[in-house]
Amino acid sequence: MANNDYYSQKPLPDPTYPPTGYTGYGGGAQAGSSAYSTYSAAPPSYHSQQPTPANNYRPSPFETPFDDHVYPASTHQTPSSSQNKLSQHDSDYHGLSRVPSEDMAYNHRADDIPLEPQGPNRDALKDAEMQDHVYDAPQRKKSRKRRVRFGELGMLGSNTKRIPWVVYLFTVIQVAVFIGEVVKNGIATGSPIMTQPSFNPMIGPSPYILINMGARFVPCMHNTKGVQDSKIVIHWPCPNTTTLDPNSPSQHCTLSELCGFGGVPEPAYNASATTDSKGYPSQKPEPNQWFRFIVPMFLHAGLIHIGFNLLLQLTMGRDMEKHIGSIRFFLVYISSGIFGFVMGGNFAATGISSTGASGSLFGVIALTLLDLLYSWRDRVNPVKDLLLIFLDIIISFVLGLLPGLDNFSHIGGFLMGLALGICVLHSPNSLRRRIGEDTPYAQVDTSFASQGTPPSFFKNPVGFFKGRKPLWWAWWLIRAGALILVFVVFILLLNNFYTYHNTCSWCKYLSCLPVNNWCETGNLQITANQSNKRDLFGALEKAARFGA
Repeated sequence: MANNDYYSQKPLPDPTYPPTGYTGYGGGAQAGSSAYSTYSAAPPSYHSQQPTPANNYRPSPFETPFDDHVYPASTHQTPSSSQNKLSQHDSDYHGLSRVPSEDMAYNHRADDIPLEPQGPNRDALKDAEMQDHVYDAPQRKKSRKRRVRFGELGMLGSNTKRIPWVVYLFTVIQVAVFIGEVVKNGIATGSPIMTQPSFNPMIGPSPYILINMGARFVPCMHNTKGVQDSKIVIHWPCPNTTTLDPNSPSQHCTLSELCGFGGVPEPAYNASATTDSKGYPSQKPEPNQWFRFIVPMFLHAGLIHIGFNLLLQLTMGRDMEKHIGSIRFFLVYISSGIFGFVMGGNFAATGISSTGASGSLFGVIALTLLDLLYSWRDRVNPVKDLLLIFLDIIISFVLGLLPGLDNFSHIGGFLMGLALGICVLHSPNSLRRRIGEDTPYAQVDTSFASQGTPPSFFKNPVGFFKGRKPLWWAWWLIRAGALILVFVVFILLLNNFYTYHNTCSWCKYLSCLPVNNWCETGNLQITANQSNKRDLFGALEKAARFGA
């Protein structure tokens, strides 16, 4: 009913109205029956089981002409009968009693507002007619978009309900491997952590145990100056050594025994050792434990080392995987770790043994930086977020300048994360809004039909590119260029590591500070002088301790 019905100036009906047998506005029982055919249920009764006679009608002291009985207090309905139904007077809805007879039931007029319409059009009728504006209240407007705070990812369409399988799996493997390191160190040296000849500040095993278990160690991977071209026999420290005395039996292992994994070709150690035009050893076959670019991601130099890495991996890494999916995260994590160790193999000191997932995690940090830049306008305080991320990066790089730490793994992982992140992450939010591409991240083989999105490239290469906008093409050219660039750089670094052996004189300052001869730590240059052999062991002990 309309609100103005409450304020009409019509006089109140006589209390004795309607008379017995009143047939309503329909013009008789037949008209009332026709009107009733629209609905299948009778209106609820406001009376007790025994109807009140008309001459005994007494209005309730709580009822007024302005009462609204659209929602009756009782839900009891009078059973329908086979007789024709009578329509109900409008005054019944304003608090006045009706006088039914015992052999009669009630019916609605065709234009009355039903109390509870039935039938197939029930919902539509309720929506169209049962609008009580008395109870309408202004609805609170929803925010047009949610602002992203620091620590949150601002990717449009990202899915946070995924389970980060890669993070959990790698964490379990890294913890299990670290337990293996501690156990092996305890069996070999009698102590689960390195205490002799010096204490490992990372609270972990000996560097020689790490080399024997697969840390990146250049002499186990290719010909190295000062090793394969050495004129004297080099006695390498054994994994179980606890001293720096070159005359100790624990300092008289071969390179194969130190490297493990079946050993490597032993250097000739004579005057006939040949070199190439650049003065680089040309011994054949040369060591080639290439898997040392991969295995070190699961090794750690100590409890502090693995603690910091897992803290970052189980927070930032977990959230990143949940947003971009396990496949994309796996590609960035593994590629960043490998690229970091390849760069360190080219430019770090040859005697440094590098371990840890720091390069992989720097790739994740690069993804976080890209996410900030991609969602810049959606951030509450993007400048503050950028400064905090830069602060984390700078602190990590500065720590990488300490002696024995491989900062090239950090730099390489970060660069790979940036380049590969451009390829695997969605486009910037502003660009995606312009090209209408705001679908959630999907796995490579996810069906596209249910989402109404373009097909996957692997399922329909032609349909994937069909109907794309120019901005989409421009961004994909940038992505393709980033992928080609990082692939070319990776191949060049591998060729340089195994074939060309080119280096630069200033590169070492990216991983060390020129203080107390730190930048010379870990360089293996062996001559006939016995003291230099002692320097070799000291360099190994200092350089191999910390890792990446």
